[in-house]
Amino acid sequence: MATQFILIDRDTPYILPPCVQDYLPEDHMARFVVEIVDQLDLRTLSAVYAGKGKRPYHPAMLLALLFYGYATGVFFSRKLEKATHDSMAFKYICANENPDHDTINSFRKRFGKEIESLFVEILVLAQTLGLLKLGTVSLDGTKIKANASKHKALSWDYANQLEAQFKQEVETLMKLAEAADNSPLPEDMDVPKELKRRQDRLAVIAKAKQEIQARAKARYAQEKAEYDEKQAKREQHLSETGKKMGGKAPQAPTDAPQGKDQVSLTDEESRIMPTPNGFEQAYNAQASVDIATHLIVAHHITQHTNDKQEIEPALAKLEQLPECLGSVDNLLADTGYFSQANVKACADAKIKPYIAQKRQSHNQALDARFQHQPEIGESTLPPVEAMTHRLTTKAGKALYGKRKSTVETVFGIIKHVQGFRQFQLRGLESVQSEWNLVCIGWNLKRMHVLRG
Repeated sequence: MATQFILIDRDTPYILPPCVQDYLPEDHMARFVVEIVDQLDLRTLSAVYAGKGKRPYHPAMLLALLFYGYATGVFFSRKLEKATHDSMAFKYICANENPDHDTINSFRKRFGKEIESLFVEILVLAQTLGLLKLGTVSLDGTKIKANASKHKALSWDYANQLEAQFKQEVETLMKLAEAADNSPLPEDMDVPKELKRRQDRLAVIAKAKQEIQARAKARYAQEKAEYDEKQAKREQHLSETGKKMGGKAPQAPTDAPQGKDQVSLTDEESRIMPTPNGFEQAYNAQASVDIATHLIVAHHITQHTNDKQEIEPALAKLEQLPECLGSVDNLLADTGYFSQANVKACADAKIKPYIAQKRQSHNQALDARFQHQPEIGESTLPPVEAMTHRLTTKAGKALYGKRKSTVETVFGIIKHVQGFRQFQLRGLESVQSEWNLVCIGWNLKRMHVLRG
């Protein structure tokens, strides 16, 4: 008996035209995103429109388009425009409208700050839905490539080399121009054009050198503080024991630029940072993740290569969260965040820090893995000693063990599942706004799963 296939019929017209509500099943995430956006206060966005010229798209539609795009791995404005033609989910969100890529990108850039304020509003909706109550958060950072190539960067040594070369060429061109009446110029040489080209490049180099010098001075301020702290420890050790502290004495820093110091000519606010794929022009994206729900509750972007200076900005973000979300009691972070000042900052904020003081080795010995210190009263201990003991207790080890499976899982899914590995925008402020969109997209995706 011949197999009876379902008929492929692309020609019979519908008796009634399909409704947008028929495009998707009831539990589809696009419906959830639209439902959340409809509950947000968008008056600050709507009030900006002057009501002149061509009728604009409603901010609620463009917001839902961006949120769903970042939640599902569609980040480029041109791909978002294409999706409004090709994808039923995007057709549903846009109600069969097709905003062009320039409109989408302009909206994303224009309302970056206003959209940042919606991050907390969405967290409040999550709490209203019974999906979030703060308690313990896990903090970490990940390097994300900037919209700039590391090959379009200018180092201090190379800038000086080019500057000397162009100045010499300017002198040569001026001499050629003066002697043009007596001796012919090389064929096809336009002296004014060549002069302008080199003068423009010299202006770019001068600006790049100023930026490198400013960064060197900022680095010196940080390194000088660390140097003074180390020297004070060595002097204290000498006065207490009468012996010099072992190890190599720290070298005094200098505020002069180093030969390899560089600045990007494409996005000068990005920095060269180590990544799994080598050194890249990048930003350091920070996120505080609730360990119970894996929702991102605070985030920020930094230009610092390491994470040691990111505890205080993270605490400031957490302190700004509304009281209805609950309070943060514990903060988990890896050894990159450890310093006495950071531990004290957490204690001053009434948050118990769980920050590793050194990198833990894999495959610990059996006795070390199951050896636990008893619980004691920590109120009389200095903050660092109290945290050190806390991390050796059974409860402390169990709580800290949840760090890797929370914030690192979130970063892994954002980068490798959703595919966000490079910013589309340039400049620190714009990148912060885009990271906010990434975090909102993740939270909406996660809230849809938590709601079940």
